[in-house]
Amino acid sequence: MHPAELPEEIVERMRQRRGSLHIFDRLEAARTALVVIDMQHSFVSADSASSVPAARAIVPNVNRLAAALRAAGCTVAWVQATYTRTGPGYWPLFFDYMVTPEVSARILEGLVAGSPGHALWHELEVLPADLRVTKNRYSAFFPGSSELPQLLRGRSIDTVLIAGTMTNVCCEASARDAMMDGFKTVMVSDANAARSDAEHVAALATIVQFFGDVRSTDEVVEILR
Repeated sequence: MHPAELPEEIVERMRQRRGSLHIFDRLEAARTALVVIDMQHSFVSADSASSVPAARAIVPNVNRLAAALRAAGCTVAWVQATYTRTGPGYWPLFFDYMVTPEVSARILEGLVAGSPGHALWHELEVLPADLRVTKNRYSAFFPGSSELPQLLRGRSIDTVLIAGTMTNVCCEASARDAMMDGFKTVMVSDANAARSDAEHVAALATIVQFFGDVRSTDEVVEILR
């Protein structure tokens, strides 16, 4: 699992800048949602085109968070990257430019609804009462990419805890947009996964400085208590 600690220079900078590292000391359960990003076979499986090996290590923490939040009366939302080969669900600036045609085809094949790669990882504890949402961009909060913001606001939710993969791409993008869209935002440090420790820690450092809070699974569970 990635290091969960923020660099000491960032911690000290935040203490000098705003008096403390953390900005949210309590969570109102009825107004809080755990948003789990892209924990699908396409990202968690070892042999997929989009594989993030560290994502398998965070599954126990994601399940623990989901159980604790449900018990406290919070909402749990599972977000799945979902694309199509044509139309609004196709993302040409990614699929046509960011990767080779061969890699593009493999990634797209695994993220089409109904494909084995599109399914949520089989070890995740997903319950029928949880929200299930699709997105067609990195961020689940980018305008038009998903119904998540509207669904959360319909439940009077104003705080989101971000977990999933990748820390520095879809999770960070979702956290940034959530904050700019008015949601109090917390990244759960040991329930996010990237392709390297450096990318993971850099993303957390950016979020804690400019977009929200960073907490561990233990801290979130304790705050809920």
